[in-house]
Amino acid sequence: MRNNLLLNVLLALGFLGFASTSALAQSAKATAKVGNVNVLNQVTLEWTTILSNTIKTANQKDLFIDVSLETGLYTQTEVKSRGGNKDTSSAEATIKVQVLVDGVPAYPGEVVFNRRSQTLSATLGGILSNCTDSNLDGDIDLSDCTLIDEEIELILDTMTANSFNFIIDDLRSGEHLVEVQAMISSNSASGSGSASANATIGNGSVTVEEVRLIKDEDIQL
Repeated sequence: MRNNLLLNVLLALGFLGFASTSALAQSAKATAKVGNVNVLNQVTLEWTTILSNTIKTANQKDLFIDVSLETGLYTQTEVKSRGGNKDTSSAEATIKVQVLVDGVPAYPGEVVFNRRSQTLSATLGGILSNCTDSNLDGDIDLSDCTLIDEEIELILDTMTANSFNFIIDDLRSGEHLVEVQAMISSNSASGSGSASANATIGNGSVTVEEVRLIKDEDIQL
């Protein structure tokens, strides 16, 4: 009797261990897409699909979508001033990303992947140039010179890799189209100097994972 009891306990533990191992081994369905987007030196770009993929799901499934992109910003500001006058130049570039699933935006909607706002101001005296003794009196004063602008210029050119997670819930069964869209906007303003801005999107990837969120999970913002 004691041996039979011990055997039953060992068999029960064995079945529990097998069940736990099977549960841990289960994995969610996933898909990925990698590409060189090469949206280079854009000043403006409306919402444009840069990566896309499809995934087939069962009913009432949710998707975790991870988007990773190389994003670059270029901003240039130059000021020119003389006679103690202040000059200001500004440049701004922004890259936004959103994910559409069957045309519907995934949470949290639009995300700023990269943004820079650059402003340069200076009050300068100017440079005396072409000085000549016009009245031949042996003295040279300000009236004998041409006052030209002093100049200061600032250029920033950066590239970074950024990632963000998007979520969409309660999908119907079937095949779904996942689209990664990007938008580029820029603004610049200058007085006597100059200003410019643009943006770059390089290598990118999107991974889509099918999951089931906790029942009645609230992911609203």
